[in-house]
Amino acid sequence: MEQSISNGNTPVLPAPPSKQRKAPELHVVERRNWLIHLHYIRQEYDACKSLIQEQLAETNGMCEYALYVQGLIFRNDGQIQESLEVFQSCCILNTKNSDYLKQVGRSLFLLARHKAAIEVYNEALKLEDADWKSYHNQGICYIYLKDLTKAKDCFKKALQINRNEKSFVMLGKIFLQEQDIEMAIDVYRRAIEFSPENPELLTSLGLLYMHMGSYQKAFEHLGTAMTYDPTNFDAILAAGSMMQTHHDYDVALTKYRVAAAAVPESAPLWNNIGMCFFGKKKYVAAISCLKRACYLAPFEWKVLQNLGLVHLTMHQFASAFHFLSAAVSVKPQVAELYMLLAVALAHLSDPENAKQAYEKAMTLDPKDPAIPLNFCVFCYNIGERKAAVKYLTEFELRLKTLRQEQPNNFAIDKEGGNRFCLEVKKVHSNKQQFAKNALVRNIQNLSKMTTI
Repeated sequence: MEQSISNGNTPVLPAPPSKQRKAPELHVVERRNWLIHLHYIRQEYDACKSLIQEQLAETNGMCEYALYVQGLIFRNDGQIQESLEVFQSCCILNTKNSDYLKQVGRSLFLLARHKAAIEVYNEALKLEDADWKSYHNQGICYIYLKDLTKAKDCFKKALQINRNEKSFVMLGKIFLQEQDIEMAIDVYRRAIEFSPENPELLTSLGLLYMHMGSYQKAFEHLGTAMTYDPTNFDAILAAGSMMQTHHDYDVALTKYRVAAAAVPESAPLWNNIGMCFFGKKKYVAAISCLKRACYLAPFEWKVLQNLGLVHLTMHQFASAFHFLSAAVSVKPQVAELYMLLAVALAHLSDPENAKQAYEKAMTLDPKDPAIPLNFCVFCYNIGERKAAVKYLTEFELRLKTLRQEQPNNFAIDKEGGNRFCLEVKKVHSNKQQFAKNALVRNIQNLSKMTTI
């Protein structure tokens, strides 16, 4: 054994050769999955696509996760058919994974192949029978197939497995589509018990109470919704509409100012702002706002009706006739429009057409007392006394019926009964309705439904 000795010192051993360790290459199909996932959640899609291509090239297309993310990216890019093919490849590689089947079902849904999507979701439920999302997505497909009974069953099953806001909302929309307002209110009430701080649910329930005439409950829920979301447009618009009903125009305008900052191009908003100014007798400002609403929604007949009302109040009968005739063209089955049109025609010295318009209004609406009253005044002014007596009697019958049907919501000043004129009746009864109806339609709108 050789040792190096120098001047009697201790022996010095040679240093061992240095070894540089290198991480071993993992020759497995999942070795880049973490990096693909990282790029995907960061929305770095170009780098993610490049990694996916490398991974699939190395594994001969056998990497499930790379294919899965590729399908998601295709769908985000709008390539629905390509995403469907990729997810189907995932299902072939792993037949026991229900997530792949659900992604196939979603792609089929986006391609409007709803029956095929339902079948795929049934296959997913065989693998995972307690999956509420599959039942929920099936319910969405059944809605598009107009099978509301099966859709309700699916949403109820989803809620039995897991109470969630989306299924509650869709179930409520089905009841609204079936005109079952009470059941819809019950569904939204249970949804709020589950999620009491959701402003959208609170707003929807408030709008339903408003539609039913329960204004106190409506205002409570709308106020709660605005507490959690002070800029909630639907809640502000509905609350402002109720304030207008009670002639509190200044407070309503304060609310609308907040809404206008959030959604400045809303026809219902400018309609209500215009009628606030009308209630304050600022007619020029009212016309300006209503014309802006008409510009934003040129085929909304209630805006045209309100423009006609304002012009009638200002004795601009030709302009009133212009807007009211346009409203009649859009909505020819509304009796009020024919009555207003008749008033304008009477002031334009066209009694023949005015009489025809009154007769049409009487045919379309057998309950409104304002129509026979205005017809009575018209007949009296043109000298037809017998016809005037006939329509005055009809007015009294309709008024009596209306009092019996709505004892708490209807009142009339006896001393001013003979002054029950067009403008007073219509301003108080119609100026808020466009906002309420538009918002209720928003609840019922099913065009934005999608799967999860």
